[in-house]
Amino acid sequence: MKPDSTEPYTGITRTKGEKMERMFFFEEYNGTKGKCVLGHLRHFVTMPEVNINHLDKQQVQLLAEMCILIDENDNKIGADTKKNCHLNENIEKGLLHRAFSVFLFNTENKLLLQQRSDAKITFPGCFTNTCCSHPLNNPGELEENEAIGVRRAAQRRLKAELGIPLEEVSPAEIDYITRIHYKAQSDSIWGENEIDYILFVRKNVTLNPDPNEIKSYCYVSKEELRELMRKAARGDVKLTPWFKIIVETFLFKWWDNLNHLSQFIDHEKIHRM
Repeated sequence: MKPDSTEPYTGITRTKGEKMERMFFFEEYNGTKGKCVLGHLRHFVTMPEVNINHLDKQQVQLLAEMCILIDENDNKIGADTKKNCHLNENIEKGLLHRAFSVFLFNTENKLLLQQRSDAKITFPGCFTNTCCSHPLNNPGELEENEAIGVRRAAQRRLKAELGIPLEEVSPAEIDYITRIHYKAQSDSIWGENEIDYILFVRKNVTLNPDPNEIKSYCYVSKEELRELMRKAARGDVKLTPWFKIIVETFLFKWWDNLNHLSQFIDHEKIHRM
């Protein structure tokens, strides 16, 4: 690190028996002494052993991606793998990461939904919003001014999941509305603990979904979404927990005001769900 840096970093990784221990430190510059010193311990996480041999190989490869670790106020404090970020054992110890959810509307004001593929490790087969993923721990997606890093990540994942050409949705066309913090279990092993950036796009796009990511997709009207919610309440279909939370709290009032979204933009508050 540069001497004047106050960026967090992954400090130590070591093996102990069959488990992995990783400690996250914060490095602070001591201007008086002119050297870097280790600050206070931010995280200590013992990585559980998990059998992933039965999981989809393509999805397992994605577990190595480095997510952005944050505190409860969305300040970056380190980085760790997608796998470690989504293990319930680590979530219960407080491991929290940054995420985003895209809601894309066409010119008929219909919302694009996807059904997650059965190959997905968390919430397989569930209906959800257009695209849900994570910015990664790289310079382009770490940039926080106007959430440009998160918006770049959204553009990347719209291409990866739905096949939307990069030139069809630029980061400038993605509106950052607000953030929510939620926690949910997918099963006994995997779950979510995220601060989720809510992003809106209004545009007709070309779709070519990756079947390893998406089982099905459709554009829905408000009434069609309400019917989907009723089906979910009856147990006929499954929804992702973040999508259900957003639909039940904010989505319809935002949808009613697509031409006046500025009144709902709040980049200060994190809604605790």
